[in-house]
Amino acid sequence: MKNDRQMTPASWTVHLLRCGRAGRCGFLVVLPLCLLVAVAGAADARVAKDGLELTQLLNRFLAGASRDDPAVHQEFWAEDLVYTSSAGRRMGKADILRDLAATPARRPDEPGTIYTAEDIRIQQYGNTAVVAFRLVGTTTTTKVVDPGAAEVHRYLNTGTFVRRDGKWQVVAWQATRLPDPSGEPETP
Repeated sequence: MKNDRQMTPASWTVHLLRCGRAGRCGFLVVLPLCLLVAVAGAADARVAKDGLELTQLLNRFLAGASRDDPAVHQEFWAEDLVYTSSAGRRMGKADILRDLAATPARRPDEPGTIYTAEDIRIQQYGNTAVVAFRLVGTTTTTKVVDPGAAEVHRYLNTGTFVRRDGKWQVVAWQATRLPDPSGEPETP
């Protein structure tokens, strides 16, 4: 038998089972080790190998979307996209790009909406990943009553990304607007 100090938990378990010394005490050692290995394996399956890359892609997209940049939309959405908006409108990539092109350019004095992501959760399944997060849209108002105040709207978004030819793109997207508890837009 090897020196007990040099044996790993796995090799000690195998040793107990081979030698027939497991008995009741061995069972108490083997069972927790098996459970630990099973739980560790399950946790590894949920870790998104490309989580950092997907998070960076999402953040670049949101920064570009805040500027109404058509190039980020072109890159982010797959040609076969199915997008369901928070208003219940279903559309594809061509619809999004057409709507963006039809939107008049913002005047320099006109406030824009800044989009950010919170509570990002990513589950990866090979070349497919599900990205769920809370989208926060913050718009500085020009209202006469409270100029410069911020209106904040929150949404729960879920996107399905597929990696094709080494590039991640969104093939499905669902947005749900979260109601403001007070009924009024939030101010930070």
